[in-house]
Amino acid sequence: MEKNKFWKKINQDEQNMTNKKVICAVLGIMCLALTFGIFVQVRTVKSTNSTVSQNYEENNLRAEVLKYKERYDNKFKELEEAEKELEKEREEATKNNSELEEKEAKIKEGNKLTGMTDVTGPGVTITLSDGKGITSSTLNPSTLLVHDIDVLSVVNELINAGAEAISINDQRWVATTAISCRGNTIDINGERIGAPFVIKAIGLPEYLSGLERPGGYLYILRENNVGVKLEKSNSITIPKYTGVIDFEYIQDVN
Repeated sequence: MEKNKFWKKINQDEQNMTNKKVICAVLGIMCLALTFGIFVQVRTVKSTNSTVSQNYEENNLRAEVLKYKERYDNKFKELEEAEKELEKEREEATKNNSELEEKEAKIKEGNKLTGMTDVTGPGVTITLSDGKGITSSTLNPSTLLVHDIDVLSVVNELINAGAEAISINDQRWVATTAISCRGNTIDINGERIGAPFVIKAIGLPEYLSGLERPGGYLYILRENNVGVKLEKSNSITIPKYTGVIDFEYIQDVN
């Protein structure tokens, strides 16, 4: 009898130990799950706060850019109005004065040559766009893109063909114009411009369209599957240069 009680107590103790182990395992799993949940929640809150903060900064920056652009546009309009008033005053002052009229004509001619006035005339419009839909394991994808050197080369060929005025996406080409690469965009006159690039040139259309001849730069670009479109026109308008041309070192020879 005593023996049975002894074995019964041992079995009961073993059962209690087993229950305690199960309870400890369950509690351990619950603690682990709770810890993981807290960790995920903390990271989610941090990520959310970071995203909110980033969006807030981007919105503020965008608002500042728009504010400065609005100021620039207003100042530019004021400048255009002042130039129109100055033009009226010059015309009034030179009226019935042949000597002053001649000087005024020279000023206008100088502005036209230096790109400081809107001009119109016959010419061509060339549109360069990145190539699409061409796949080949041996093809260099870079050749499908329009680069700064491509725009510069087309401009140089237009000048050699007798172009008298040129613009790139309405940015007037002048003596101080610089073209430089900025990733997938190009800087022209300090303005960032992306493809497609619309190049307008005033001159004899038959000469300017010679860029499409075999061996010409437009021909080469087409061979590389870059998008090229050339259109002749009897009336092309090219806007004036809106920047400031400031020569610091050159002087007149006495």
